Amino acid sequence: MSDLHNPYIVPGEDAGEVEHHILDAAPPTPKAKFEWSTVFGPLALFIVFMGLWQYMHESGLRTFFDKPGFLVPSPVTVINESFMRSRPRGKLLTGLQWTAFVAFIGLAITIVVGMALATIMARAKWAERAVYPYLVALQAMPVLAIVPVIAAVFGYGLGPRIFVCVMISIFPVASNTLFGLLSVDKGQHDLFTLSGASRLTRLFKLQFPSAMPAIFTGFRISAGLSVIGAVVGEQFFRQGSKPGIGIVIEEYRQKIRFPQIYGGLVLVAALGIAVFLLFGWLTKVVVGHWHESTR
Repeated sequence: MSDLHNPYIVPGEDAGEVEHHILDAAPPTPKAKFEWSTVFGPLALFIVFMGLWQYMHESGLRTFFDKPGFLVPSPVTVINESFMRSRPRGKLLTGLQWTAFVAFIGLAITIVVGMALATIMARAKWAERAVYPYLVALQAMPVLAIVPVIAAVFGYGLGPRIFVCVMISIFPVASNTLFGLLSVDKGQHDLFTLSGASRLTRLFKLQFPSAMPAIFTGFRISAGLSVIGAVVGEQFFRQGSKPGIGIVIEEYRQKIRFPQIYGGLVLVAALGIAVFLLFGWLTKVVVGHWHESTR
C-alpha cells in the first residue's frame, strides 16, 4: 500500500514516526467500571430477608404454621443473646474456629487426593473406568447413614470429622479436574506432538493451565461441601474433645436456647460465604481475567 492510501502515514515521515501515529490512533483501553448492582443487589436482598425474618417472628410463624414466635427469635434477639453476651459469644467463636480448622484440613486433603486421582484417570483410560464408579458411589452414599459406622470404627476425635469432609467434598474436585484435563483443544495437542513434547511437559504446560477454570470451579463447590461435612460430622461425634460449632449448636438445642442456635447458624453461613469468596479471589489470581469464570 502506498503512503497516499495509508491514513496513518504522512508523506515524508520515516518508519519510526509511523508507529507513533498508529499508537496514537489506536482506541484507548476501556477501564473497568464499578457496578453499583454488585452492592445494591445483595444489600436489597439482605434487607428483604431480615424483614421476612422479623415478620415470621412477630406473626408469620403463628399465622402460617400455628407455631409460637419464640421458635424464630428476632434478629435483634439473636444478636443480643449470641454475640453481645461474652459467654455465648466466646463459646460460638471457639466452636467456629474448630469447625473451620477441620473444614480446611479436610479440603486440603480433598484437593491433593482428588487432583491426584483425576490426573491418573486422565492419563489412563483403564484407571478412569476402575476409579470413577467408586467416586460416584461415594457421592451418592447417604452421609447420615455412614457417619455412625465411621464413629464406631475410628472413634470420636478430629480424624473422623476430617474423613467425613473428604468423603463429602472429593467428587467435585476429582470430576471437574478430570473434565478440565480431558477438554483441551485437539489442535493444541497436535502442536505439542509436533514439537516432540514429553507427557509431563504436555500435562503441566498444556493440560493443567487449560483446566484451571474447571479445577477452581471444583474447589469452590468442594469448599462449601467441606464446611457442611465438618458440621454434620460434629453432630455425630459429640463425645470427643475440640467442640466445633455443630456440637455447640446441638448443646444449645438440648437446652432449648433458640437465639444461640440461630447465632451458630449465622456463623456457619458466614464461614461458608467466606470460603466461597476466598476461592473466588484465588480463581481470579490464578486464572486471570482471560476466562468467563473470572468475570
